[in-house]
Amino acid sequence: MDGRCTAIRGRPAKPILNTNFITKSIIRFLQMFMTETLAKRVVGIALIAVGIPNARITEATGLSDRSIWAFKKAIKSGDIDNLFIAGHGSGRTGKAKGFENAIAEELGKNNYHTRQQIADMILEKFGIKMSVSAVGKLLKKTVSGG
Repeated sequence: MDGRCTAIRGRPAKPILNTNFITKSIIRFLQMFMTETLAKRVVGIALIAVGIPNARITEATGLSDRSIWAFKKAIKSGDIDNLFIAGHGSGRTGKAKGFENAIAEELGKNNYHTRQQIADMILEKFGIKMSVSAVGKLLKKTVSGG
C-alpha cells in the first residue's frame, strides 16, 4: 500500500479540511457531560493516540504543549486513569482563608464604601495586607456564597 487511507470501495478518502472546527464542536458536545477541562483532555488523548503532532493538538484543543507532553508521559507509563480526574490546582491558598466569614460579618456591621476602605480595614483588624483587586474578588466570592 502507498500509505493513503482508502474508503471501502477502494477510492482514496478525501481529507477533512476544517478539523479544528470539528474538534471544537466535539469538545462543546462533551461539555454537556463533563467539565471543559476534562472534555479537552479526552479529545487531546484521542488525538495523541492516533498520532497527531503536538502543535496540531494544541491548535485544535487549546491545551498547552506542557499538558500534551504530560499526557504522553502518563500514557507511556500506563497511568491513563488519573488523566480523567479533574482536580484543583495545587496553588497557594488565599490570604483570607479562614477569615472570610469574619470579614463578611465586619462588612455587615460597618459602613465601608470602597474596596480600598475594606482593604485598610482588613489590614487593621486582621493583619492581612490585600490588594484592591483581591478585595474585589473576595467581595464577589462572599456575595455569590462561594
